[in-house]
Amino acid sequence: MKKSYFIIPISVIFHLTTINLILYLFTPDSYRNGFSVLYYNFSWFLVTYAIDFYPTARREGFMTNFSNFLRLFLIYGFFYLTSFAFRDYIPYSMGYLLQVYLLIFLMLTLWRVFFFAARRLYRAQGGNSARVVVIGRDKNLKKIRKVFDDSGLGYRYIGYFDNFKSYSPTYLGDINKSFTYIFENDIDEVYCMASKLSKLEMQQLITIADNSFKKIKIIPDNKELISRAMSIELYDSVPVLNLRASPLEMDYANVVKRVFDVLFSSLVIVFVLSWLTPLIYILLKFDSKGPLFFKQKRHGVNRSTFWCYKFRSMTQSKESDTLMATKNDMRITRLGKILRKTSIDELPQFFNVLKGDMSVVGPRPHMEIHTQQYETSVDKYLVRHFLKPGITGLAQIKGYRGEIIEKSDIVNRVRFDIFYMEKWSLQLDFKIIYYTVVNAIIGQERAY
Repeated sequence: MKKSYFIIPISVIFHLTTINLILYLFTPDSYRNGFSVLYYNFSWFLVTYAIDFYPTARREGFMTNFSNFLRLFLIYGFFYLTSFAFRDYIPYSMGYLLQVYLLIFLMLTLWRVFFFAARRLYRAQGGNSARVVVIGRDKNLKKIRKVFDDSGLGYRYIGYFDNFKSYSPTYLGDINKSFTYIFENDIDEVYCMASKLSKLEMQQLITIADNSFKKIKIIPDNKELISRAMSIELYDSVPVLNLRASPLEMDYANVVKRVFDVLFSSLVIVFVLSWLTPLIYILLKFDSKGPLFFKQKRHGVNRSTFWCYKFRSMTQSKESDTLMATKNDMRITRLGKILRKTSIDELPQFFNVLKGDMSVVGPRPHMEIHTQQYETSVDKYLVRHFLKPGITGLAQIKGYRGEIIEKSDIVNRVRFDIFYMEKWSLQLDFKIIYYTVVNAIIGQERAY
């Protein structure tokens, strides 16, 4: 079976059954009337249609469009809560209604987990498969073969055509043979390497594929420009390559990340800094002379400058804005060693997060003098400034924190920062926060 026509209907039925059953069981006094039933179901259809929630691509997985799932959660939640604004009397507390709504989406999340796991298993056993061939061989063939070889995606790679003869078992002949092959064989999708076909050959293939009801896809001649972060945008009918696309360019992604930042930083400020700050103040008075907080100008998003706050961990000196802390640095106080080893000195930056200068997770902000130094000596260094800087980041949990001893330290830090920008997700943020806490407990080699 090449395409399943039952996936979307089954998902719709499960979703609506779950919503209606939970509301019937847990909010019977507000649900059991014709208006409520119609409202909840019609709202679901309206929201899912508006955000194009149901159509699923072959390569979509649990996390592929998870952001769309979160959008559905937020938008449908608005409709759900709005329904109670039209009632004279609400028999349930707002807290209880929110708990019921969270239960609904917990069940829908579990369905999502089950759905994608079951689909992968079904495809791995041969169901919902698509037979594919590639026309033209260049270095992209090896890369796309890795995609086809993932049995969970359901591709069945038959082979490739190219004018350069090969003894590979997957070589099917020259390009001219492909014209009849895809027509006579049960081929579902044809992938063409634009770098290996002439304009005439491309036109012939498109004509044959269209007349034989086959899907044809073009792999562009990338001239070494295409990257993982690239996206194609249409300006009217003109395709334009965006070489540095990021999930955080989407408005809803920025909203989700900002909401998380505000909530997380507020919790840390109220439940940790509220009692830890006066305690550290007292300990600092016994340890060394100077203020409680250390502030320093650093570069943030779009290379803007902001004051970055920390608990003071060093004695005051003229070198504080030019020289990073080094191993066995004499400027570090006794208390400062503990604060830096556990990363407690960074906690005041949650005020920066609340203000909007920083994010909980992102590239670490550098001193102005270091930005001026590295922007000319480190390739792609300024790319990291497309994002808000973070209290912690992917580079930090991978060991690239603190002192820059060798050039590879800053090169790898930039590499991880760019990877984070290109692959951002809430799941990645949670993972980075988790390992940051673990590293703070067990300690890192460069935490000094």
